[in-house]
Amino acid sequence: MCKFLSPVVFAGVIVMTGLAGHAQASITVTDDLGNQVTLTKPAQRVISLSPHVTELIYAVGAGERIIGTVKYSDYPPQAKNIPRVGDNRQLDLERVLAMKPDLLIVWMHGAYERQLETLRQSGIPYFFSEPHKLENIPETFIKLGSLFGTEKQAQVAAAEFRQQIQQLSSQYQNKSKVKTFYQVWGKPLYTLNDSHIVSDAIRMCGGENIFGKLPVTAPVVSTEAVLKENPEAIITGDSKTQEVSGIEQWKTFPSLLATKNNNLISIEGDLVNRSGPRIIEGTKLICQALEQARQKREVKK
Repeated sequence: MCKFLSPVVFAGVIVMTGLAGHAQASITVTDDLGNQVTLTKPAQRVISLSPHVTELIYAVGAGERIIGTVKYSDYPPQAKNIPRVGDNRQLDLERVLAMKPDLLIVWMHGAYERQLETLRQSGIPYFFSEPHKLENIPETFIKLGSLFGTEKQAQVAAAEFRQQIQQLSSQYQNKSKVKTFYQVWGKPLYTLNDSHIVSDAIRMCGGENIFGKLPVTAPVVSTEAVLKENPEAIITGDSKTQEVSGIEQWKTFPSLLATKNNNLISIEGDLVNRSGPRIIEGTKLICQALEQARQKREVKK
């Protein structure tokens, strides 16, 4: 056997070595807490710990890799068949660990924090997802596409979402402001400040969140505080299971500007409260509602 490789064979070895090195290259992205998440290969067994995360994963073409999720992960429809590992209060940690996921995608809130510490110690890689602005959604698509190796579909989803943001921005950026109250829940009366993605959607539409400057992301406010601010529009995200809209309580205050002008707007909650791909549809509904409020001003003139 010849000690030396021919130039053609040698070149082939170099190419194959390069391909092998590429195949083994690790994947690293930065999550929404600023932490680097590194995988040795694209994730195949993921657990989604939030409904909005489930929607994001499907949007980048990796829905079939979700082996577990939480209650209310119901979109797209096939997500309803995914095994549940808990709800928004409690996770079944034993089941999560027994499923042997190679990636967790989580949304942090008070009820999960202690449990997530246990999962961190298990060594399972996790990606924290909490987009605060509409423009963060396409960025998340790209990151998840890298983690799953579905870059092509992620790029398409990101481009489509960015295009819709640009269309809304160009349509509404120069519109007059509409003082807006966003109601998360009626009793107690919860709202959102400007750090939440819903406020970014309101801003995109030319609205001004009357409680945007409050320091807490989801503060409790009083009815008196809302009446004092006298918003021109009140928007709420209703649950699909609600029999009576939370917006109804404001009809008992006929002097409130939003009530007087019939600007009490109810939108399907999943389209606005979930920081996922469908929030662009919720944003369009907010924009339409605020534009109608502006048109009612013109009529009154």
